[in-house]
Amino acid sequence: MPKKKATSSDVARKAGVSQATVSMVLNKKYNVSFSRETVDRVEQAARELGYQLPGRKNKKDSKKEKLIVVFCPTLTSPYYVLLLQGVEAVANKQGYGVFICNTQRDARLEEKYLRMMHTIQPQGIIYSCNPNPDFQRQVEELAQTIPLVIISNKEKTTTVDAINQDNTVVGKMMARHLLDLGHRDVAFITPPLTRRQWQRSKRVNGFVKEFEKEGLKEHVIIKAADESIDSRIPRMDTEYSMGYQLTMELLQEGRQFTAIAGQNDMMAIGALDALHEAKVHVPKDVSVIGCDNIFYSSIRRISLTTIDHFVALKGRDACDIIIRKIDMNDKFYLDESPASLYNIEYTPKLITRRTTGYAKLDRNLPGEQKNK
Repeated sequence: MPKKKATSSDVARKAGVSQATVSMVLNKKYNVSFSRETVDRVEQAARELGYQLPGRKNKKDSKKEKLIVVFCPTLTSPYYVLLLQGVEAVANKQGYGVFICNTQRDARLEEKYLRMMHTIQPQGIIYSCNPNPDFQRQVEELAQTIPLVIISNKEKTTTVDAINQDNTVVGKMMARHLLDLGHRDVAFITPPLTRRQWQRSKRVNGFVKEFEKEGLKEHVIIKAADESIDSRIPRMDTEYSMGYQLTMELLQEGRQFTAIAGQNDMMAIGALDALHEAKVHVPKDVSVIGCDNIFYSSIRRISLTTIDHFVALKGRDACDIIIRKIDMNDKFYLDESPASLYNIEYTPKLITRRTTGYAKLDRNLPGEQKNK
């Protein structure tokens, strides 16, 4: 006689709890707070009885319904395009679809998408940047029920799985390269330095601190775009245009510098075009360094010195963590322990190309040339 299939009533009876408690614990939808002892007791009873939740499908049957959601602040930046390509490469190979929530750096849109997650119920969520600080707790709570990875700045890592990036270290590397080339008067151009985009400030701070170590803090010009830019819908040329405009302003203001650091490669490329238009030679007159090592930076006619922090690999690793977590959840009833918290960090690498060179301290600075 075939063994009778276990029911939630059987699990409740064995664990000494109600059926409602069994349902909420095993679905990980806690409308009330349960003690760790109660959760362990219910899970143990389910394993011993071989109980499976109604509607749980095997991998073969559920392939078409596998969905990973990616929160992305913009789809116009080459950085995020590269990141998404890494995510999709792994997701597609494993039979997952990818749904992108483009928040456009709008807190209201981000909040709206977060509310939708309870309805969509994706198998996993990837935050391609740090959540808005106002929603950090909400994201952490969501991670208790759905595998979730944040591609974040190291200093904001919480209890959520993360691919970390220490932007302070990146900024220091950019500064150290310029200092080693003899640059003492430099400019750092950046998008708005807002509370929402605090990771930008980390990169700037790292850059300034490295100059401060040499007693040159006052020799660093920080040129940030107006905060209103972040409230507009990003265009394909937004970052490039910022780099171009900020560099033009530096030249028009007669500011003195022998090098420009861009918050990212697109801003640095914008700076290159502004300098070319002003007949300032790179790197003879001014050196330029960017960050991200996007495809455009390696084009021979650009050949931009930059920092590589392995963007595509971050996307691949984030998706791989999600799928590992999903697989562990699927194997829960095989009495396997859940995976531990993942925390991955890459060591950034300087890519030296043709836009940086030794500072010629005996020549006129750009501002001096303009004023003569």
